[in-house]
Amino acid sequence: MIPPLRAAPPGGAGPSRALPGLPSACVIDIKPGPSGRDGQLRQRVQQDGAGTGRRRALVTGSTGGLGLAVAGALAAMGCDIVLHGLLAEGPAAELWGGLSRRHGVAVRYHRADLADAAAIAAMMTAAGEVDILVNNAATRHFAPIEAMPPEDWEADLAVNLTAAFHTIRLALPGMRARGWGRIVNMSSIYGLVGATDRVGYVATKTALIGLTRAVALETARQGITCNALCPGTTLTPGIEERIRAAMAGGALDRAAASSHILAGKQPSGRFIAAEAVAGLVAFLCSEAGRDLTGAALPVDGGWSAT
Repeated sequence: MIPPLRAAPPGGAGPSRALPGLPSACVIDIKPGPSGRDGQLRQRVQQDGAGTGRRRALVTGSTGGLGLAVAGALAAMGCDIVLHGLLAEGPAAELWGGLSRRHGVAVRYHRADLADAAAIAAMMTAAGEVDILVNNAATRHFAPIEAMPPEDWEADLAVNLTAAFHTIRLALPGMRARGWGRIVNMSSIYGLVGATDRVGYVATKTALIGLTRAVALETARQGITCNALCPGTTLTPGIEERIRAAMAGGALDRAAASSHILAGKQPSGRFIAAEAVAGLVAFLCSEAGRDLTGAALPVDGGWSAT
């Protein structure tokens, strides 16, 4: 049985230890960080709701980009973190070790294919009691609808939508029993507006908002909230590759290449900062966010207003 996440005892750092029977997961226990602003945030998130102490957050797709930023924001609030991704244990260890040292929380990593329902169930069992669930993992395939291979459509459905259904249904019984929970589904601007050549992504991100509303209504009187965020174009590793490709010929500098990618998108003319989205997740998971549920919140530099 996997031991629960826990903070290190006062006075020193706890040792790193592998979890028995699960080579793709790890817990690192270290001494909580100093008091101050982070300490105030920790106190607020720990005292919110049922007062059961340290909250545990599971963030899917959190080994980089937006998901890692969200995990960092929740760790700064004093939450223990369960990271998820497809990285091997070695590369992932640097991520969870750094997150633990910076914020003084326990961190676990679980490798799982979210297209596999059994793998999702194993991940949720390994995670233990999840107080905060952020469904961030996503995949996308580009093609006109008549040219899209059916297996790509099925992959989009499985990872972007069905995986969220499974994680929510498996996390909710514990949240209900404790009388507290926060669920954040990472939709997209493409959950609010249409686009060509990405039918699976548009369809699943739109459906994720419907799932959010249904769960919010089912849990409205149980101390649980469920919201969706709809980010515009963020500076992900994939976008970085596109910028570099546009600059490769020498005709465009970085600013011009970025403007080319953002053309027709957010009127702000800049990429959405991952930290801005992560900050909104942190707000939703705080006491101040308890009455905000069932919402689809754009973080898109004005894109959805056009």
